Amino acid sequence: MITKKLYVNGIEHNVLTENTETLANVIRKNLGLTGTKVGCGEGQCGACSVIMNGKLIRSCVTKMKRVPDGAAICTIEGIGTPLNLHAIQMAWMLHGGAQCGFCTPGFIVSTKALLEANPDPTREEIRDWFQKYRNVCRCTGYQHLVDAVRDAADVINGRKAIEDLAYQMPKDGKVFGTRQPRPSAVAKVTGTWDFGGDTGLKMPDDTLQCALVQAEVSHANVISVDTTEAEKMPGVFKVVTAKDVKGKNRITGLITFPTNLGDGWERPILADKKIFQYGDAIAIVCADTDAHAKAAAKAVKVELEQLPEYMSAPAALAEDAIEIHPGTPNAYYLPKIAKGEDTKPIFEKADVTIEGEYYTSRQPHLPIEPDVGYAYFDDNGKLFIHSKSVGIHLHLLMIAPGLGLEPDQLALVQNNAGGTFGYKFSPTMEALLGAAAMATGRPVFLQYNYAQQQNYTGKRSPFWSTVKYAANKDGKILAMETDWTCDHGPYSEFGDLLTLRGAQYIGAGYDIPNIRGEGRCVATNHCWGAAFRGYGAPESEFPSEVLMDELAEKLGMDPLELRYVNCYREGSTTPTGQVPEVICLPDMIDAIRPLYKEAKEKAAANSTDTIKRGVGVAIGVYGAGLDGPDTAEANIELNPDGTVTLYNAWEDHGQGADMGSLATAHQALRPLGLLPEQIHLVMNDTSKCPNSGPAGGSRSQVMVGQAIRVACEMLLEGMRKPSSGRFRTYDEMIAENIPVFYEGSWTQPANDCDENSQGNPFANYMYGLFLAEVAVDITTGKTKVEGMACAADVGELANELIVDGQIYGGLAQGIGLALTEDYEDLKKHASMKGAGIPYIKDVPDNMKIIYCTHPRPDGPFGASGVGEMPLTAPHAAIINAIAQGCGARVRHLPARPEKVLAALKG
Repeated sequence: MITKKLYVNGIEHNVLTENTETLANVIRKNLGLTGTKVGCGEGQCGACSVIMNGKLIRSCVTKMKRVPDGAAICTIEGIGTPLNLHAIQMAWMLHGGAQCGFCTPGFIVSTKALLEANPDPTREEIRDWFQKYRNVCRCTGYQHLVDAVRDAADVINGRKAIEDLAYQMPKDGKVFGTRQPRPSAVAKVTGTWDFGGDTGLKMPDDTLQCALVQAEVSHANVISVDTTEAEKMPGVFKVVTAKDVKGKNRITGLITFPTNLGDGWERPILADKKIFQYGDAIAIVCADTDAHAKAAAKAVKVELEQLPEYMSAPAALAEDAIEIHPGTPNAYYLPKIAKGEDTKPIFEKADVTIEGEYYTSRQPHLPIEPDVGYAYFDDNGKLFIHSKSVGIHLHLLMIAPGLGLEPDQLALVQNNAGGTFGYKFSPTMEALLGAAAMATGRPVFLQYNYAQQQNYTGKRSPFWSTVKYAANKDGKILAMETDWTCDHGPYSEFGDLLTLRGAQYIGAGYDIPNIRGEGRCVATNHCWGAAFRGYGAPESEFPSEVLMDELAEKLGMDPLELRYVNCYREGSTTPTGQVPEVICLPDMIDAIRPLYKEAKEKAAANSTDTIKRGVGVAIGVYGAGLDGPDTAEANIELNPDGTVTLYNAWEDHGQGADMGSLATAHQALRPLGLLPEQIHLVMNDTSKCPNSGPAGGSRSQVMVGQAIRVACEMLLEGMRKPSSGRFRTYDEMIAENIPVFYEGSWTQPANDCDENSQGNPFANYMYGLFLAEVAVDITTGKTKVEGMACAADVGELANELIVDGQIYGGLAQGIGLALTEDYEDLKKHASMKGAGIPYIKDVPDNMKIIYCTHPRPDGPFGASGVGEMPLTAPHAAIINAIAQGCGARVRHLPARPEKVLAALKG
């Protein structure tokens, strides 16, 4: 042990700690300053940034033996407070820089160090600084973070007053459709917004720390699990194994379609009979400290019988492959699509036909905050599980039978969560926490390190696709044939729904009268497939959008004009035979034409012998909702003081559920003249909130928004005085025995598709048109994206600041999907950097958004969703730009330099 004197934010502290402890842990645990976050734990993300003796450092990799005695340290808490914000924090709020907010303290501390070193940096100097100090954001796309730094510099240099950075509410008091910062913004920019890991440090003294014993092979029979030695180790309270789980010890996948050949019960909470993937949980060590738990986990002895490992769909489909789940074929769901006439004779007679084979990768979500949660029993004996879940009511039903609980014995609560981007649509640690709490009777806490985040949370499911077009000489597509295979890993949950997306979105955006195709969902032993932003569209629209460019080349047509010929118009139908709810794509193409023309001219003028520049386009389409008659609920209550309380389970990945709820309710309640602060939000606790459904498929603004509108209108109707049209007070409502609490519900006017994938699965869609500008070094194959643009139609904008952020962030993730991101190699891709996360210099400071707004008939106040749309097809635009610039056509993602070089040679 060592003692050191530290001056943290000007306050003297005497610290007693281990020589090898990290400064981040001392700040967070010893001093209780939880504004400093720990993300990767490897110095790769900058969330832990602090200033020590005037220099910016990453505290998660700074050992206390390297911290000078008497060091002066500045953390986020020393920069500003909620009642006295610094200009940097004001600027961050104004520009929407804090989305999920997990990386925000690190960025703000980094910015303070930058502005102390260089009070008036250029945009490129700002980007160089964040690149050098490895500040990573997965939400924002970086561009408006640079905007925020520039505004803060303007204040520091006297060009602006700090008051100029304060949001000004419109004179009409409107919230819906404005750029008002989200309600959580102040807490996020000051580091006072507690995430799960922060709350975990503030739990009762008897809380047990958990560590997992995990499989280090991908497929095996479990012979034995011996916990004898582990249970004798210091501080160990109990080692929980499958025999301690009271219920089925399974997480149900809630099979979506009866044609699914599996039963949905194949995923164990703790491995009992088999290991299905690397990282499967075998046991949970519950101890007094994290160090004791992890030490004991290494002492658990597991005997396994190795089985063949099928790490891809083609391997699992081989003739000699055994069934991963005995009794269920590895290809367990086989959707098909049949629209219009038989395509075979059309292909035989068509002027032009073209075919391509494509692969989209196992893209990792790469949140900055690793998975974290805790569980406990309340005073009434109900088990509460707190996690990053974005489907609390759904997950309750998925894990209760496995734990041996009735639904009313269990409650799920979403913690303030760092961005999840969809991986938390699946339960990850919820059942583990429940099993540990039930087996010990004590509060329990579990937090993954980043390698566990990678190996024990789901990833985007890879697709292998073959697509064929038949067209006439004018470019009109007459028919399409498709074949697609989804590698969904070992667990079936939502795999059928994901695979159906191939039928719904291959060729989306185009009026293709005749389609035939089939797909298959395949069990493998690679990482299980989870929802990821776009959920099936990036996998499905990549092949059809790249093939559009290949068709344009064969026809000698401009790729944008070929899309104009084929895009939805009056009389068009989608691949599922649905009439589009709005016709917007021709307007979007017209809107982006000037940028496209300018970009092509610039690319031609600036290409050299070694650096070839190109421009690519792609259309992206996505439905806002879950298939068919999706339903959401929201409740509203009038309070004695005239304020209202809104209850819903609109889970927040970082996309802005608080602002979506507030803006929608405020708009619905405008006749009451309420101020935004008079609408109180109670969210994301199954013991308090109705079932709003999971936050996936960009359904929340539409589905929950409509339920909020309905509830608010019911309240208004109850308050309205028939004679005058004025509104009753709370006291008048009570006196007249009129309810002050209303339950709103809304079901979208949609239906499930038939056996040929024909139907109206969504009431509202989102439309994007992407433009990418790239530079390819043909000597190395390295691609740099120099500009991105998106023409977007997502209906009316509930909050433009948040919608901007969603689009910028989606474009940045599209760059990662196109060029760098993968989780294929279990070791190499186990870190944030190894998996290819884009840093700021990998994303252009040149991203534009053009809004083409067609109000949605079935959206709340005309709004559709937004979150999925920005990642539907930007990667296809990038791949098309590479081909347009240098002729290298990459069909297998990501387009790493070696693949571009191979395509050049090919």
